[in-house]
Amino acid sequence: MKTNWMWTTAPLVFLLACGASFPVPTQHMADAESAHRSALELGAANQPAAQLHVKLAEEQMALAKTHITNGDNQGADSLLIRSKADSELALALAREQNAMVAVQTATEQSNTTAATNAGQGAVK
Repeated sequence: MKTNWMWTTAPLVFLLACGASFPVPTQHMADAESAHRSALELGAANQPAAQLHVKLAEEQMALAKTHITNGDNQGADSLLIRSKADSELALALAREQNAMVAVQTATEQSNTTAATNAGQGAVK
């Protein structure tokens, strides 16, 4: 009877002990900070569509640092993954907005050039 108890309890204790030692998510922290920096450099904080995601990413990184300090590395890891995703979304939204501005500018330049050419007798 003691042998049965040992075979069922030992693996459970081993699993609990292994699950408690989640490493500090240093790589995910670096990835989240890098993505956030990229979004800020592209001006995502100044674009209405991307502002919310920049703010969420900042809040998630701050909360993740608190979790790490409290020893909850697994919770911090999840927050950092979300933070990186929000920063990447903000970056994509900022790129989209910048591309739309570039298209608008190019269209206006093209129309101006076409009007100038037509005024000077160029064939349409």
